[in-house]
Amino acid sequence: MSRLFPAWLLALTFLVALPLRAESPPPDVSGPSPLDLGYRQMYNLDFAGAHRTFQKWQQDHPDDPMGPVSDAAAYLFSEFDRLHVLEVNLFTDNQRFEKREKPTPDPAIRTAFDDQLKKADQLASKTLLQSPNDANAMFAQVLVNGLRGDYLSLIEKRDLAGLSYMKTGRMLAEKLLSVHPGYYDAYLAIGIENYLLGVNAAPVRWILRLTGAQTDKDEGLTKLRLTAEKGHYLAPFARLLLAVAALRDNDRATARTILASLSQEFPANQLYQKELSRIE
Repeated sequence: MSRLFPAWLLALTFLVALPLRAESPPPDVSGPSPLDLGYRQMYNLDFAGAHRTFQKWQQDHPDDPMGPVSDAAAYLFSEFDRLHVLEVNLFTDNQRFEKREKPTPDPAIRTAFDDQLKKADQLASKTLLQSPNDANAMFAQVLVNGLRGDYLSLIEKRDLAGLSYMKTGRMLAEKLLSVHPGYYDAYLAIGIENYLLGVNAAPVRWILRLTGAQTDKDEGLTKLRLTAEKGHYLAPFARLLLAVAALRDNDRATARTILASLSQEFPANQLYQKELSRIE
């Protein structure tokens, strides 16, 4: 399992580096909202502003689990930025990922992160008890599992524990899509598991499948493209994952085009320029 390539953690690591696209919203999302603003602030590395926006959303929408789960994301990605783990190059080189040093987390951030995830999980569970097919609550649970797996893998270097949350997130996404097939953001959870586990060697893929993981690289790319074309909050997520896939396939032109576009949209986020300089 030493060549295991983490899936949820890669996608969620790049959430902070991506712009939000407002078209083609998922069910129950009707155009840009204060929640959209919070994500845009986060993508531009304005974490303080994102926290204020997400916390105001929670005050105005106390029963919405998307408020606390989004705030948890802002806590997590502020840590990633502080610890300099937001590097495309890190995730296109398996050996470099395996040899990475264990970061030193901020315990206060960890506490706030855990508190927001717990709150989101409780709100989502409460909603689902009353409305088992509520798309918003189901999607919040997908994100909760992704963020938990991300912290375990990137901060604590517990890749197998992170894999467990990744699989749970994918199964929750499949359940969501069985009821709401037009909730295109949820396809990302399926796409990243299939693609990023699918790039492992055949013996590793076989072992992963025994654990219930999905490892079809082509299927993963198909689902990522679907989210990139029709998703809402996570459409940019899928775009950068496709850029990472292009880098892994040595398609530098495609990666350069995506990164240049992101750099132009979000000049305050220097990750794009840094990665562009590596491939130009």
